[in-house]
Amino acid sequence: MGVISEFKAFAVKGNVVDMAVGIIIGAAFGKIVSSFVGDVVMPPLGLLIGGVDFADLAVTLKAAQGDAPAVILAYGKFIQSVVDFLIVAFAIFMGVKVINRLKREEAVAPKLPPVPTKEEVLLGEIRDLLKAQHDKPLQ
Repeated sequence: MGVISEFKAFAVKGNVVDMAVGIIIGAAFGKIVSSFVGDVVMPPLGLLIGGVDFADLAVTLKAAQGDAPAVILAYGKFIQSVVDFLIVAFAIFMGVKVINRLKREEAVAPKLPPVPTKEEVLLGEIRDLLKAQHDKPLQ
């Protein structure tokens, strides 16, 4: 029973739950970016280049023979993956940049020293009086 309770304590910690939520949202964001790149960005880009569909860009290394499939180097899909990566990396960069700016603004805000209470002021005066009496030469 100890292992199960340890696992339960581990699984419900805030950091683990936050990480799981981040991974799920990241996967969904990745699908959105892939669709954006494949369905929105690449078709007009291919049209500008001369009607090229990037997903179909490939080099046949070995033609199909009998039951053996063709060996194809599909570099068009690789180009789409690179564009996907660049968009996701830029989005993460912008998010981190905003967070860092907020942290800097928080750190720059000057913190005023706390105003001493009446008791602290009175104790300071008593301290100063006692010090003055102690430093007074004897006559």
